[in-house]
Amino acid sequence: MLIFPVTRSSKASDSSEPPGSSSHLKRAIDVSGAALGLLAMIPVFAIIGLSIYLDSPGPIFFKQERVGINRRRGRGIPPEKERRSLDRFGRPIHVYKFRSMVVDAERNTGPVWAANQDNRVTRVGRFLRRTRLDEFPQFWNVLRGEMSLVGPRPERFFFVQRLKEAIPEYDQRCNIMPGVTGLAQVRCGYDSSVESANRKLQYDLHYVRNRSLSLDFKILAQTVNVIVRGDGAR
Repeated sequence: MLIFPVTRSSKASDSSEPPGSSSHLKRAIDVSGAALGLLAMIPVFAIIGLSIYLDSPGPIFFKQERVGINRRRGRGIPPEKERRSLDRFGRPIHVYKFRSMVVDAERNTGPVWAANQDNRVTRVGRFLRRTRLDEFPQFWNVLRGEMSLVGPRPERFFFVQRLKEAIPEYDQRCNIMPGVTGLAQVRCGYDSSVESANRKLQYDLHYVRNRSLSLDFKILAQTVNVIVRGDGAR
C-alpha cells in the first residue's frame, strides 16, 4: 500500500496550475488518458448501463452541479454576472456519473452525506461505488477541460459552503482543477461528518502543495488497486 505523508501548513499554494511545461504535459496526459479510458470502457459501459436499468428503471447517468476550479482568486472584483460563481468558491461544473441511487433520491431528505447502509443506494449502485466505476463517466468532464484525472474531488456547493464555515481552509482545495480521483479518495472513504471531511482535506491540501506528475502516477496506481479490491466505499 502506498503511504503518503500529510503535513499541515498555514496556507496552501495559490497557484492554480503546476509551473512551466508541467501543466501542458499534465493536460496532455489527462486528454489521452480520458480518451483511451472512454474507448476502452465502451463495452463495460454498455453492461453497466443495462445493469442499472434492470435493477432500478430510470436514467442511466446522473448529472449534478459541483464546484470547479476558482480561476478568479486574487484577480480583483469580477463583473456582476460572475459574482455568483466567485461567492460560491469556484466555477460551477456539471459532473457525470453512473446513477447509483434510486431516482429522486433526495426528494425527501435534501442533500445528505452518504452512509454505509444507505437505503437509497441500489444493488448495482453498491457495486459501482465499491469499485468507483460510477465515477468513470467523468472522463467526459476531463475532455471538456473541467476536470483532471487527478485532483481534489469536486464537491457540491451545499457542502462546500457549510464545510468552509466549519473548516476555514476548506475552499483552498478549489485552487486547482478537481479530479476524477485524488489522494484523499485512495486514502479515505466517503465523507460522513465534518471530522471525516477535515481528514480528507489534509490529503487534498498535501496534494495542492506537492502536486507533481510522479505523485499523479502514484495516485492513479493506487486507484487501480482500489478498483480491483473493491474497497472504494469504505
